[in-house]
Formats: sequence, structure tokens, C-alpha cells
Amino acid sequence: MSQSNNSSTSTPARPRGRWNPYLVGAGIGVLSWAAFALANKPLGITSSLEAVAGFCAEPVLGRLVTKNAYLAKYPFDLNYGVLFLGGVFLGALLSALVSRTWRVEVVPAVWRGRFGSSRLGRLVGAFLGGMVIMFGARLAGGCTSGHGISGSLQLALSSWVFFITLFVSGIVTAAILFRRSATPGRED
Repeated sequence: MSQSNNSSTSTPARPRGRWNPYLVGAGIGVLSWAAFALANKPLGITSSLEAVAGFCAEPVLGRLVTKNAYLAKYPFDLNYGVLFLGGVFLGALLSALVSRTWRVEVVPAVWRGRFGSSRLGRLVGAFLGGMVIMFGARLAGGCTSGHGISGSLQLALSSWVFFITLFVSGIVTAAILFRRSATPGRED
């Protein structure tokens, strides 16, 4: 038994539990506006990560952290940035719980299909990838939220260059890491 489907009036179905990307985009725009209106600050997270990293490392490394000129520029304080960082974590957790998509998955299927099922390999890959992303964000003077959202909304040229470069490098990296052969059953 076939069902008729009037494609001119229907919208593509999203997988269950997924957020509407248009509503999420509008929400991020409102959040950015609220950050400027209420705190006079743009969205951004990498400087706060530096402050939290220094705070966490100080009990272990002591004076190596307190005398580090780079970390001295980012002293830990419960300021807007650190609270925003905590809000990103809690918001992501709340989103996953509300949409019923939260789960612990150390080795995702996409990774397993390309690189194998080693948990250690996945954790090392994620850690190294995170370090490279953080280095790039600090080198660029901002991250995807700082440059990509706040900076591009302010029409900052550096942010548009960052955003375009981010997308192009992401596409190229995905094409290299997850390429598929034109011949079925064979990967290059």
C-alpha cells in the first residue's frame, strides 16, 4: 500500500530529536544580541578556557603556571566569560536531555568505520584534534563563537575570513579523512 506524498506542501522530515536549524540560528542571534545588550560583551569562549586551564593546572604545576606570561594574561575569575563557558556546557546537556539524544559514545560509528574501534585511538585523536583547534582559535584571536558569530554579525572582515577559512578547511579535511572510492566496496 503506497502513501501519497505531496512534496510541494511538505517539508523534509528531520530525524527524531533534532532541533530545527532555523530556530536554533534565530536563538543564537537573539543570544548574541542579549550578550551585547545586557553584558556589553560579544559571545566568545577561548580566553575563558585559558583562564580555566590555568586555574586547574596551578595546584599541580604551581609556579610554572603563575609565572607563565601567557596564562598571566588570563587570570581566573568568575566573570562573564567563565559563566558563558559553563552555560555552553549546561545548555548542550539540557538540549541533549530535552531532545532525548544524550548518550555516552566514545567511538562513534563514523570514526569506527574509518579508523577502527580503538577507544584509546579515538581519545588520543579527539585530544589532539582539540589541541589543534584551540591553537588555531588562539592564533586567529577568537573561536567560532567569537569570530564566527559575534564578529561576523558585526561585519568584521577578520571574522569573515576566519569563518570562510573554517568552512573550507572543514570540507577539505572531511573529504580527505572520510573520502570514499567511486568503486563500491573499495576505499582509496
